[in-house]
Amino acid sequence: MLVLATHNAHKLRELRAILDATGALGPLELVGAADVGVAAPTESGLTFAENALLKARQVARACGLPALADDSGLCVAALGGAPGVFSARWAGGHGDDAANLALLLDQLRDVSDADRRAWFECAAALVTADGVESVETGRMPGRLTRAPRGEGGFGYDPILIPDPFAVTAAELTAEQKNAISHRGKAFRALSGAIRALWE
Repeated sequence: MLVLATHNAHKLRELRAILDATGALGPLELVGAADVGVAAPTESGLTFAENALLKARQVARACGLPALADDSGLCVAALGGAPGVFSARWAGGHGDDAANLALLLDQLRDVSDADRRAWFECAAALVTADGVESVETGRMPGRLTRAPRGEGGFGYDPILIPDPFAVTAAELTAEQKNAISHRGKAFRALSGAIRALWE
C-alpha cells in the first residue's frame, strides 16, 4: 500500500490516473491519508519541495507505510511568482477556490494580456517507511484569462491557458491535462522511485 498525503479527493483521483498510466504502481494500492486514519498533514514550508517532504514525512511516520505527497500552486510572473506556496489560501481560507480566483483576478485586472504569463509548479515527494526520500518537480507554463472558463479540474485550472492550447486547463479532458500538467511531469519523474518499492 502507498499513501498519498492528502484528504483532497480530486488530487487522489488525478494522481491515481497519472501513476496508473506509467505502470509505476504495479501491485501497490494508492490510498489517501484519510483512508488510513491519518490527519491531513500541515504545510509550513516556504517552497513546494519543503512542503511536499513535510507532508510525506508526517504521513509515513504516522502510518508506517511509504507516502507520496505533492505541493503545487500557481506562480504569476507579474506578482513575482505569487501566490506560489500560498495558492490554496491566497484569499485567507484554505481551499476556497472561488475566493482565491476572485482575489487573484482582481489583483491582475490592470495587467495587460501580454504580461499575464504564469505557470503551475509542483514538487512531488516519496518518503519510504525507512526514511529514504526522493523529490521531483514539474511545471506547466501558460497565460491567465480575465475570467474563469471550464468545468473540469480544480483550483486555478479555470484561469490558466496552458501552452500551446487555446483553452483553459479546466476545459481540457483529464487525459489532455495529465499529459502536460506540472503534477503529471513531477510524478512521472518520480515513477522510477515508486516502482522500486515493489520490483
